[in-house]
Amino acid sequence: MLHITKLWTGVALASMLFVGAASAQAVLKSSDTHPDGYPTVEGVKHFGELVKERTAGRYSVEVYHSAQLGEEKDTIEQVRSGVIELNRVSMAPFNGTVKESIVPALPYIFRSEDHMHTVMDGVIGDQIKAAFEPAGLVVLAFYDAGARSFYNSKKPIKTVEDLKGMKFRVIQSDIFVDMTAALGANATPMPYGEVYSSLETGVIEGAENNFPSYDTAKHFEVAKYYSMDEHTILPEVFVMNKAAFDKLTPEDQAIFKQAAKDSVTKQRELWSAKTAESRAVVEKAGAQINDVEKQGFIDAMKPVYEKHITDEVLKKLVADVQAVQ
Repeated sequence: MLHITKLWTGVALASMLFVGAASAQAVLKSSDTHPDGYPTVEGVKHFGELVKERTAGRYSVEVYHSAQLGEEKDTIEQVRSGVIELNRVSMAPFNGTVKESIVPALPYIFRSEDHMHTVMDGVIGDQIKAAFEPAGLVVLAFYDAGARSFYNSKKPIKTVEDLKGMKFRVIQSDIFVDMTAALGANATPMPYGEVYSSLETGVIEGAENNFPSYDTAKHFEVAKYYSMDEHTILPEVFVMNKAAFDKLTPEDQAIFKQAAKDSVTKQRELWSAKTAESRAVVEKAGAQINDVEKQGFIDAMKPVYEKHITDEVLKKLVADVQAVQ
């Protein structure tokens, strides 16, 4: 059995990985910032099981959960350079590298999770996938990450006015920084793994995320006010190093793509169940969940669109997404 355990450049890795692939098992490394059992982690595990089964054991996947290989910004560079082969990461950190990834990260671009599924499963999703390839990445799948909302340690947020002057951790993405500023709050980009201690010590007053993350990262322990503004329904991206993918035979490429597509169905089922479970967990623990006057949040996003949707490609992509029924 061939174990890939050292750090290589993309070319060296691809050579080492596939020279012995015909006669021995190739073990592909995949990173995830979330804990074991989280729906994205389990989705990639399911992908690995299907690949192993359908290639008769020639390929398998080792999933390094809980940010064992680094936070998302670090692992994006690792997968682009070929240090690791696979990575599950949020869409937003790619915004500075793949401009088409900006559109799914926009606040309120999707009307619902069903709308997001229809868009990302169709031709628009294919267009966004193709845009990753010049960055040295092949998008195998888009996974669910639900709706993200603000939570904090101070008070319920019901209107845009309630956010003014507060400090929130956001994803390391200019769109999220500008979104927060447009709402009158102060954005502090930081890695996911630093959020709990920053909330606990008062470095920040709040953050924003979905129910499963709010639960599994235990943020509800230090920020009990969760407000359902649902500003983004942000897909996750499951990517593979392009040099490694291109070394696969056409038959194995088809197997990898179909396994990824099949893993999406599994991941969505797990996501839906986990969201309901996590909401129940945090409510039982004392988290206070409230609705917001959402139209005010939507109206405040105009300058975010004006700043980030500047060329005709992105303008058309936004219009195409909004036209999908």
